[in-house]
Amino acid sequence: MALGGTLSGEHGIGLSKRPYMPLEQPPELRALQLALKRAWDPQNILNPGKVFPPA
Repeated sequence: MALGGTLSGEHGIGLSKRPYMPLEQPPELRALQLALKRAWDPQNILNPGKVFPPA
């Protein structure tokens, strides 16, 4: 991050990088991502707990 890199790669954010997401993404973006996840997956059956903590 300090050298201009990113957390995300070809396969997205893994569990090991999840704690560092706030370093790269502001809270508003995370809230939008969570809202989209809930809209598209209201039963939380697609990768539950993978990027967003369980509700």
